[in-house]
Amino acid sequence: MKLFVRPVDFSMVHTLVYHLPEGPTLTLQPEIMEFLELEMNIGHVCDTSDIDGVVHFFPKGNA
Repeated sequence: MKLFVRPVDFSMVHTLVYHLPEGPTLTLQPEIMEFLELEMNIGHVCDTSDIDGVVHFFPKGNA
């Protein structure tokens, strides 16, 4: 159970990198993200948006 979860501020995000199982990645731009409903509460998020504008998401089983 995660006690301290910082929400991701998507206003600072330029790219979302979704790490798929078995190694491939899916890179999404902000224009595309608003049309998709990604289940981002089941997995691990690495938010570096304040540094380089990128958020990495590792779904459960791939985290």
